[in-house]
Amino acid sequence: MFLGDDLLPSLVLAIGGALAVGTTLAMVRPPRNPESGDLTRPPKSRSLLMIALGTVAAVWGLASLIG
Repeated sequence: MFLGDDLLPSLVLAIGGALAVGTTLAMVRPPRNPESGDLTRPPKSRSLLMIALGTVAAVWGLASLIG
């Protein structure tokens, strides 16, 4: 294969991890001076859902690479 046999699990791991970590950091450290029209804090329910989906995807990708 062109980019290796483990390309898809690696991409799922990377995207899932980025989604979980990025959303967690946005919840922990919201912007100090939001611009007009921006939210002061991210919505909790949507953020928790995105963290859960990202974690599931990252674990799935990692399990696929290990197994």
